[in-house]
Amino acid sequence: MTMKLGARRPAASAGIRREPIAAVATALANRLRRLIDVMASPRQFSYAVLTSLSYIQISADVKRVFERSSLANRPRRGFMRVRQIVVALLLCGTSIVAGARERPAAIETAEVAADRWATETEARMTDDERFSLIHGFMALPVGSVDPSTWPKDVILAAGYIRGIPRLGVPALRETDASLGVTNPFGVRKGDSATAFPAGLAIGATFDPGLVQAVGQAVGSEARAKGFNVLLGGGINLARDPRNGRNFEYISEDPLLSGLMGGAEVRGAQAAGVISTVKHFSLNSNETNRHTWNAVIDDGAHRESDLLAFQIAIERGKPGAIMCGYNLINGEKACGNDHLLNAVLKNQWGYKGWVMSDWGAVSGPDFAMKGLDQQSGEQLDKQVWFEAPLRAKLADGSFSRARLSDMVWRILRSMKAVGIVGQAKAPPIDFAAHAALAGEVARKGIVLLKNDGDVLPLASTVRSVAVIGRNAHVGVLSGGGSSQGLPPGGWGASIPVGGPGQMGMWRIERWFAGAPLAALQAALPQASIEFDPGVYPQDAAALAKRADIAIVFVNKYESEGFDSPDLSLPGNQDAIIAATAAANPNTIVVLQTGNPVAMPWRDKVKAILAAWYPGQQGASAIADILTGKVNPSGRLPISFPVSTDQLPRREIPSYGSPPNTPVSVEMTEGANVGYRWYAAKGLKPLYSFGYGLSYTTFSYSDFAARGGKTVSARVTVSNTGRRAGAVVPQLYLLEHNKNSMQRLLAFERLELAPGETRTINLSVDPRLLAHYDVKANVWRIGKGDYRIAIARSAVAVESIENVYLDERSFR
Repeated sequence: MTMKLGARRPAASAGIRREPIAAVATALANRLRRLIDVMASPRQFSYAVLTSLSYIQISADVKRVFERSSLANRPRRGFMRVRQIVVALLLCGTSIVAGARERPAAIETAEVAADRWATETEARMTDDERFSLIHGFMALPVGSVDPSTWPKDVILAAGYIRGIPRLGVPALRETDASLGVTNPFGVRKGDSATAFPAGLAIGATFDPGLVQAVGQAVGSEARAKGFNVLLGGGINLARDPRNGRNFEYISEDPLLSGLMGGAEVRGAQAAGVISTVKHFSLNSNETNRHTWNAVIDDGAHRESDLLAFQIAIERGKPGAIMCGYNLINGEKACGNDHLLNAVLKNQWGYKGWVMSDWGAVSGPDFAMKGLDQQSGEQLDKQVWFEAPLRAKLADGSFSRARLSDMVWRILRSMKAVGIVGQAKAPPIDFAAHAALAGEVARKGIVLLKNDGDVLPLASTVRSVAVIGRNAHVGVLSGGGSSQGLPPGGWGASIPVGGPGQMGMWRIERWFAGAPLAALQAALPQASIEFDPGVYPQDAAALAKRADIAIVFVNKYESEGFDSPDLSLPGNQDAIIAATAAANPNTIVVLQTGNPVAMPWRDKVKAILAAWYPGQQGASAIADILTGKVNPSGRLPISFPVSTDQLPRREIPSYGSPPNTPVSVEMTEGANVGYRWYAAKGLKPLYSFGYGLSYTTFSYSDFAARGGKTVSARVTVSNTGRRAGAVVPQLYLLEHNKNSMQRLLAFERLELAPGETRTINLSVDPRLLAHYDVKANVWRIGKGDYRIAIARSAVAVESIENVYLDERSFR
């Protein structure tokens, strides 16, 4: 059929989905960039063939771009626009390639080698092979699956994507691994893994080097068990202290979360497994998580959650990003063209692939909007990335260039991380990893209160009352897909249940290793008695006849469920109050996945936030209480006085039927956590960055300089009699007398008694800037910036005023 220039296309084409020309032009640019990388490689053995094939493919794609774009009904104008784009791309590519060929041959970098291998391998694949890589199933007997049809190399775990043996493409065997390699419901008999403390405990260490070691340990265990993808790296900011999944995340601050998350990914991938970061983005609550629409200004998003992800991606170079269940500004996270295409892939230049969360895909069009792989396909209504997407490829509404791009990204990460042709994994050093889990627990425990130096417990203490549910059994852990099964097993498993798909995962698991036994071992000279904390009268009676009373209180959190408020469940507040009334030397140990309200705070002598302390938690708690270890954790999340201080006093739609649609205005914007309290002039119960020690520290000689960014120097001294760790924190307080609090830098220091150290702190300029949405740039406003060195977000030691030049940058 012929068509005159200027005539409208037949009406039959009106049903074809028109893709934005810029989006497909970007796909062409990406294809050309990969071609350039390949041609610049000295090892490329088929330059002419690949060049010809690629340019032929580009030409075919250009034709499809034109036919599918909104310019198709204006052929003359459309033809000129497409021709301009293509000519510019080809001229640019030719000049770059020419320059690359003129440069002296160099050793091929791992990055270039990964690009080249992915390009060559993708070009040799059939469409059946391509489609086999972009969707996979949950490798558990869940939903409409028939395990008898599974390949022999499937491991019962979170996910599986078939490999392509003839091309050396390995199958992807995925495991949940936020806090250690998981074994859901113990389906792999006899298989255990090191269970590390909660993400908030890891964040409380303020120690990127330590968390990198954790990542490497988890990665090495996963690899030894046959996995090559870790579904870990929770980067979401803790916007709401009632979120049931906060225990998996690191903090409320983008710098701390980004640096720590990036370090964990770097460690995991150094062990030879692909790591994700998740859940991209604004997965701030579990209430109606599939239908929760987070409405936020794009600039505020860039300065908070997205900045945390951006820093983690820059530092860790994760092979994959997992998108979340929720919506952002009306678009599903896994089908959000703005976030996945415009921001992540184009502006940030991310080369890895985007996988969906399990059951987060709603249609084949998610592929055009930036999703590269459908995961846990049986949890969705259809396998959208198979027959429905093939149909779109056939009718031209889904481009071959985009299909190749999806596959290329997966292949590229496989090669870049090193899972292609991988050697046998070394055996697991469980003893070393247990020691590491213990170190994290000890460094992550935060001493919140210590009146009269009741801690550490004196070696002369004669009697101790240990009170609290299951303190004689083990330590509490968080629930859901991150649930660990340590070598020591579960000391207790108590089904909780609940509505919806996650109800079956909601089981209280207590890791073996009881605080009661650990204290008995640490205090052999003392008489230690136990009360389960059922009745206040019994707790008070035991406490009254002891020198010291230690109350262990617990709050179970689980994926899929938020808490309605900050209270401790059961009768635990009454137990503490009765104990404190009977014994003035009452100590409270919190095993929680979130901050809690403390109506009894002024009645007790000491409070420890132990979080979910992992498999070595009992001994870590005993070490802190007895002074074997000096507490050094700092709060990664603010403790509010009550929900009245939060941006949303009640969780929107809490208590409604599952999957009730709800739109939530994120009125706090970029002011998450301590930033919110500062902007509103509120004083939290305990502030971000806060934590006590058994020794003392002083700060001196603070100086800060301006210019294009901020740099600072400070001297810190241990003025006490014990070795200890301190975390100097650099904050922005104001810009031109307007409140603008942000953590700018930090460093954890281990100091011996009397030791003094001077440190230099440099500042990422994005932390001083606002994001200009219209121009897509960061802008630092000129003027005076009030910079502080502090012990926490509210405990300022010294302030300097610096002047910054006005500038913008990407």
